[in-house]
Amino acid sequence: MSKSGEDAMAAWPSALREEFEANQFNPCVGQVLLSETPRVRVWSLSLQPGERLPFHRHQLDYFWTVLTDDRSRSHYHDGRVQERSYREGETQHLAFAAGEYMIHDLENIGDTVLAYTTVEFMDSANPALPVPDAARRKAA
Repeated sequence: MSKSGEDAMAAWPSALREEFEANQFNPCVGQVLLSETPRVRVWSLSLQPGERLPFHRHQLDYFWTVLTDDRSRSHYHDGRVQERSYREGETQHLAFAAGEYMIHDLENIGDTVLAYTTVEFMDSANPALPVPDAARRKAA
């Protein structure tokens, strides 16, 4: 991390900095892992207003599609804090070279449910981190 990123993170509340430290290798890029094959992981995320997804690490190539209009705030490992608005159906693709990654949290700062589907590609330049059983969808 750069010195400027460390300086920016120093302004974060101590609880947020502690959560960041504890979750640097959290592979849960959504709330529930719906499906996993040798090719992909499919995640679901649904945040109520004011709810947050804790810090998590992206190191696999992936895309997300937002299912609802809303707003979010994220804190990133480089120290920046970003707020943005989403429109239903908006999709973004991200890719990481070997050794690259992104760590961030996600907070719903809107007034409706913020819902996503995220798909990670297992054949990325970086290895997949193991997902805890607690994150996996329970069989009906």
